[in-house]
Amino acid sequence: MKKLLENLLEEKAPGPYLSFSIFHLIKALELIAKEGPIGRGKLSQELKTGKGATRTLIERLKNAGLTTVSMRGCSLTDEGENVWSKMQLLFPQKVKLKPNKLALATCNVAIRVRGCGGKVRSGLEQRDAALLAGAKGAITLLYKEEKLVLPAISEDVAKDFPDAFSEITKHLLLEENDVIVVGSADNWDKAEYGALAAAWSLIENDGD
Repeated sequence: MKKLLENLLEEKAPGPYLSFSIFHLIKALELIAKEGPIGRGKLSQELKTGKGATRTLIERLKNAGLTTVSMRGCSLTDEGENVWSKMQLLFPQKVKLKPNKLALATCNVAIRVRGCGGKVRSGLEQRDAALLAGAKGAITLLYKEEKLVLPAISEDVAKDFPDAFSEITKHLLLEENDVIVVGSADNWDKAEYGALAAAWSLIENDGD
């Protein structure tokens, strides 16, 4: 799945310079899955991409066999539904969080990444990925042995950062070895793309 989506960003000649990212593709699949059929104008508005970029994005998804386009708008194909189902298994929850002591900015979006605790080192890789996506940064937490851990800072977030723990666990149903990445920015779009970038850095290519 990861390789499939990343391949959609490869340069094709001749063709326009791509002004969208892998995270716009992921967001587009989510919007089409939840609201489809969805028109190009609405998709452009939601993604915050220009008309030309949105047209190219839709064309890439269509050529990959993930979407169909009709007078009513874009819809997922069976293969598109399959990719979206895999995405939901990897990222079962995405929520907005209120400001707390672990938040890095006004807008904070948390994504739960299922079963990837063993892939986290210090969390710096996830922070850097979020920065590259336009966010102010990201924090990475692990859920292990029924405790929420912030690598190198806290072995028990419930004790050291009770307000953050309460806010996170109020919205997320955590399971052993889950990772929670929280992207932060001054607007919700950048916070969401930062969280997606941080979460995406934990996923390995599976050959699909």
